[in-house]
Amino acid sequence: MDSFTNNQRAQVLTEALPYIRAYNGKIVVVKYGGNAMVSEELRQQVMEDVVLLWLVGVKVVLVHGGGPEISDMMTRLGKKPVFVDGLRVTDLETVDIVQMVLAGKINKTLVKLLEMKGGRAMGISGMDGGLIQAKMRNPDLGYVGSITGVNIAPVMDLLEKGYIPVISTLGCDDEGNTYNINGDTAAAYIAGALGAERLIMMTDIAGVLMDKDDPSTLIRELTIQEAANLFKQNVIAGGMIPKVDCCIEAIYRGVEKAIIMDGRVPHSILMELLTDEGAGTMVVPGEETSPESRKD
Repeated sequence: MDSFTNNQRAQVLTEALPYIRAYNGKIVVVKYGGNAMVSEELRQQVMEDVVLLWLVGVKVVLVHGGGPEISDMMTRLGKKPVFVDGLRVTDLETVDIVQMVLAGKINKTLVKLLEMKGGRAMGISGMDGGLIQAKMRNPDLGYVGSITGVNIAPVMDLLEKGYIPVISTLGCDDEGNTYNINGDTAAAYIAGALGAERLIMMTDIAGVLMDKDDPSTLIRELTIQEAANLFKQNVIAGGMIPKVDCCIEAIYRGVEKAIIMDGRVPHSILMELLTDEGAGTMVVPGEETSPESRKD
């Protein structure tokens, strides 16, 4: 049974108002993946969050991956997924599967969900309009790409026409080769090229923890210098390293602030952007700020 009173609902909306005003007309890039993508219930909630932000005037760009779905399709087609240092070995057959799953099934499913929630969405891949230009990262990995350039014009065109761009992370080179691009890296480059107000990285952990086994040790705000120190202390380790690296990359490329947060928490995007408390770990460029100025 719904325990919220009308007064409590009004208070929630009142608290959100200054943030709605602050983000109106600003660009927010959401990197969507992990369990929030696999769970149908969470996927519905993420799409609701994105559409709500779009309805109140936030220019949301959704960048998505799809690793589990790619592996599932490879297995169904009789091809065993192989990883080296967390990167998928991608031969010509595999890159065709990646393109089919990312630019096809996942991308169009997300567009359809956003439209069903009341938004206007358009799906594109990094190959469209030369959005993500890439080169081969390591011949031993096959068609895994490193980003060499970003043509942000196609995304800006969609934003200016009132669409929510939904971007699958594929890239290409001048010879027509297609590359599988790491989703977090692509989100950082795209957010930087857009000069986004925020980059939100959805993951399967609460954020950066001083003690990886204790969620109560969440670090709510982290400067680039503090992050460097935590790298040295091995506090930021394992799978959190590339997440924080991508946040730092985004900031160096022009993003105001970047957030790593737990996509398994329902409506975590709205909690981060439209409440006093926020969610996850915010990576910022300069001197440490007080909790009160977290949203400034």
